[in-house]
Amino acid sequence: MDEKIKAKLEELRSMLQADGGDLEVVSITGKAVQLRLKGACGCCPHATMTIKQGLERILREEIDEEITITQVK
Repeated sequence: MDEKIKAKLEELRSMLQADGGDLEVVSITGKAVQLRLKGACGCCPHATMTIKQGLERILREEIDEEITITQVK
């Protein structure tokens, strides 16, 4: 499961990079993912929407519906 999650997040990084941001996977424990948003995404007021309605939604649809993502600073 970890490898599937990492691979999908790697694919999704290009979207963030196109807006001047990036992501770093801090940890994956089961279906709980901790991410650090960097660059423009790290200080964006829409970062929560990016994580919950973007990244988390895609991981849930394509890998497992129980995946959760939390942002760490």
